[in-house]
Order: sequence, then C-alpha cells, then structure tokens
Amino acid sequence: MCGRFFLQRDPAGLARYFETTNPTPNHPPSWNVAPTQTSLVVRRHPDSGERHLDPLRWGLVPRWAKDTKDAAKLMNARGDGIAEKPSFRDAFAKRRCLVPMDGFYEWRKAEDGSRQAYAVALASGEPMAVAGLWEGWKSPEGEWLRTFTVITTEANGKQALVHHRMPVILAPETWDAWLGAEPAEPEDLLELMVPCPEEDLAIWPVDNRVGRVAENDARLLARDPLAQPPPELDDPVPDLSG
Repeated sequence: MCGRFFLQRDPAGLARYFETTNPTPNHPPSWNVAPTQTSLVVRRHPDSGERHLDPLRWGLVPRWAKDTKDAAKLMNARGDGIAEKPSFRDAFAKRRCLVPMDGFYEWRKAEDGSRQAYAVALASGEPMAVAGLWEGWKSPEGEWLRTFTVITTEANGKQALVHHRMPVILAPETWDAWLGAEPAEPEDLLELMVPCPEEDLAIWPVDNRVGRVAENDARLLARDPLAQPPPELDDPVPDLSG
C-alpha cells in the first residue's frame, strides 16, 4: 500500500531529470500528497512520442465509471492484477506513466499496537520513478478529469520491516518500455513489477503528524527524535534537494 508520498523537488528539475519536452507546469511542492490531490506525472505524448510532465489527480477513475466517488479506493493497483482487472487493464495496455516521488510514507505497527510513521526514499537522493497508470474520464457535463494510480508489489526485505507492500520503482533503462516508446510484450512489462533492491532504500522514522492531511511542511521529513527504530530503519536522511 502507498497512501502518502512527498514531492518537494522543483518541477524544472524534474523536467530535466525525466527529459520531458512540454512547457514545465507550475506546481507547488508537497510533503504530504494524499489521494484525490494533484501531483506530477510523466506520460508519453501519443503523437510526438515525447515525454510530457503533467499534473493529474491521484486516484484512478476508469473511463466507464459513472462518477468519481470511488477514486480514492483506486489510489493503488496491485502489480499482479493490472493486466486482468477491469479497473486497470485498459490503462495497462495503453496509458502507462511514471509517478515522480522524492519518497513515500508508511506506518509500522508495534507489538503494543502503536504505529510509527516512516519516510522511505532512495539512498542516492534521486527521484523515484514509480510505475503508474493514468486515465481520462469525461463527466456528464462534458469536462475531462485525468487521474492516476500507483502500482505496488511485494516489499523487499528492508521495506517488509515496515509494511508488506511497496511501490514499483522503475530503473531508467526500463522507462521507454514502460511508457510505450519502445516495443514490449505484456509479459515483459509484468516482469518489471518487482521490488527494487533493498540497498537502494533509505528508511527513517518521522513525526506521526504526517497522518493528518492538513500537515504539509518540510519538517515532516525530519527524523523523529522520540522514535526507537531497529537499526535497519534508522538510515541517514538523504539529500533530496536535487
């Protein structure tokens, strides 16, 4: 499950990193992106074939949906079901995307029932390129809404200490295949739905106030001084400045 993430990086820096060609959108940083909120997504333009960086709303609304009320429930898509499930199969075939993240949050449940929030980022400090799907939905009034979902997979050994699932983080050499810029069979794309190497991740405890959507500032990424995490979950905070 991925229910919150953060993207503080400047859109111009993301455009350079992902080599997008459209005018860079003016999009504010967020340290607490929640479902139904807008974030930046990398898509392939169907005519030019170039990568575009666009703001879309988190929580997939399938084209055949009657309304948007279930969008938040489709914030995630399990990688092992995207080719068959009606909510995702069309987007998997035609509308795959990358979801840039500086990292995401997850909560670890202790034996006493308490929960501790953790931030997860790449130890290198680079942006995560998370596998996603997007859709366009037309309202009865004729207005278009473009939405996305984050694809998840089984957690690697380190992430499993916090939660049993994690987003699919794609390596740069797979981006063209995932976006459709180079030929790839469905089975080849499904083989990408695996966890990244655990040594790629930095994980550290943060303030539990991240659980409140209204909390949104850079201090959310600071290490929680009161937490007592196991050594595997107490990494140095990476430089995420870009």
